[in-house]
Amino acid sequence: MKICFAASTGGHFEQLMMLKPLMKKYDSLIITEKTSYKINVEDIRTFYLKQTNRNEWCFLLKMFINFFKSLYVFFKEKPDLVICTGVLSMIPICLIAKFFRRKLIYIESFAKISSPTLSGKLLYKFADQFYVQWESMLEVYPKAIYKGGIY
Repeated sequence: MKICFAASTGGHFEQLMMLKPLMKKYDSLIITEKTSYKINVEDIRTFYLKQTNRNEWCFLLKMFINFFKSLYVFFKEKPDLVICTGVLSMIPICLIAKFFRRKLIYIESFAKISSPTLSGKLLYKFADQFYVQWESMLEVYPKAIYKGGIY
């Protein structure tokens, strides 16, 4: 089984790194954003997308570029499963995976205790498994799975 781990930088990426034991157990790759933030993921193939902010004037252009980069990575690597902790720039790889009938697991942000992320609201409809890290989030996502935090 090949797993694609997807997350933007910062806290979302740190949450994804809590799943490092899974990365070592399976054939894995990482998709994240290219920033000045340095990541250290030894021998796991890593692919970079453009950092995206919905308030930027070039938001749509960056999402367009990220879509094609994600499509390239998907066809090059052919993952069976995508595990995503968000956010915006990771939406294309998640939707591409679902379009090609791959499994999608989404983990809503640990920082969200009572309200959803925009990415979470969108991907909740597509995820095969949707995890929340706070029991209170089951009110927002009634079909989600609560197992506690990944920290």
